[in-house]
Amino acid sequence: MSNTNTGGPAFPSLPIVKEFEGKRLAMTEGLTMRDYFAAKAMQGLMARNWSSHKGTDEELIEVWAQSSYAVADAMLKAREQ
Repeated sequence: MSNTNTGGPAFPSLPIVKEFEGKRLAMTEGLTMRDYFAAKAMQGLMARNWSSHKGTDEELIEVWAQSSYAVADAMLKAREQ
């Protein structure tokens, strides 16, 4: 398991309790703050077609993904201060 700070749930809610094969299961669903921030950052990067990368589309998508999580991690760090 990763030690990456996820920031916790982006949209916290009470656990959902479901019955499955005679057992009660408590489940929570949703994005972490890190995933939410990364999605917002990627949206902006893609909308502006940001990057000086000159490789393939697949390589550009990887640059956007890595950059988006770098932005998300910086945002989480800023929240801690």
